[in-house]
Formats: sequence, structure tokens, C-alpha cells
Amino acid sequence: MDKKNDKRELPSALKKILDTDVYITNAFVKKVENLMPMKQLKMHYRALEITAHTIPWLAGWLAFIWILGSKSLYQMQVNLFIGLLIDIVAVAVLKAATRRRRPAKNDDPFEMGPDKYSFPSGHASRVAMLTYFFINLWPVPIFFMPPLLAWSTAVCVSRVLLKRHYILDVLGGVCLGIFTGIFLSLIYLEQDTCIYIISWLTDEKLEGGEFHV
Repeated sequence: MDKKNDKRELPSALKKILDTDVYITNAFVKKVENLMPMKQLKMHYRALEITAHTIPWLAGWLAFIWILGSKSLYQMQVNLFIGLLIDIVAVAVLKAATRRRRPAKNDDPFEMGPDKYSFPSGHASRVAMLTYFFINLWPVPIFFMPPLLAWSTAVCVSRVLLKRHYILDVLGGVCLGIFTGIFLSLIYLEQDTCIYIISWLTDEKLEGGEFHV
């Protein structure tokens, strides 16, 4: 295949938007680097990156469901896991469709497939979905909300400062995460359904069931 034909031609209006996004992002990053000790803070940015990464969330959430084993939490646990899966699929599809390159080479060891692309930010989408979930669908106590909002905001800003994404990628990720949260609220599973799913997956016998011993 001819490489020239493989390169997509963008509409002029969209190209202007993307060029402006690149300019504003670079100006923002340079400004912050001049004001703050970037090398010292980079370690904290990487820590924030891990706290919102796909693999720790999926593996950790499955372990949380398995280890805790509390039926009172099954509805929250199952629905949030579904939200995580929807988020992963939506981000992968959009990244594969848009194929926007990252601002700099991504040194994430878990980078694979569509994740080498930039739009939308999967981290921003994930933290936005989680924030929406724990504020609207399964509200946490009020004193947990400021740390939750601070964490999600810090993750989003760190994606730009680490040069993983442009500002428009992060904004797109936040919008996608909120949309995922709203969609999840429409398909939110009931408590009995979630208990059945966990029991079926773990081969746990339900009280009153035909095979309960």
C-alpha cells in the first residue's frame, strides 16, 4: 500500500483545531515547567498514572470482589466492573478510529494496540467515570468527595504534564467518562442480579437454591 495514500487528509477546520490544541498544550507545559521543579514532580505524576491505569484497576477490582466477598457490596462491585469494561472498549474504539499521535514517545511498559494513540485519554476517561460513579450512582460519604475530585483532577493534569496527551485528549476523555457513567446508570443492575452473577462466577451456592448444601 502506498504510504502517501495511507496518510489521512484532515479537514482544514479540524486541522486548525488540532494545531491550536498542540500550541496551547505546549505553552501550558512550558509555563508549568518554568514555575515548578518538573524533574522532582515527575515521580508523583507517574504515581498518579499508575493509580488510574487499566491493569491495576481491573486486576485490583477483581481481587477486591473475590477477597471481600460481601453481598452488600456486590451491586456496587459488579456495576463498577461493568463500567470499567465499557470504558476500556469505548476508549480503544475511539483511539483506533482517530489515531492521533501522542505528544511524545510513550514509555508506558503496558502500551499495546490502540493505546499507542492519544485521543481520547483513557486515564481521564477512567477517573471521570469513577468520579461520576462514586458521586451519583453509589455516593461515598461527603468527606471522601474532595479527595476524589482532587485525585481525578490531578490525574488529568498530570497526563498533559507528562506529555502523554494534549489538552483536547484529556477533555475528550473526561466527556467520554461522564457519558459512560450516564450510560451505566441506564443499565445499572439490581442487587439480586449482581448476587447471582457473583455466585455463578465463583460457583457459590445461593441460600434456598436447588443445590445449596
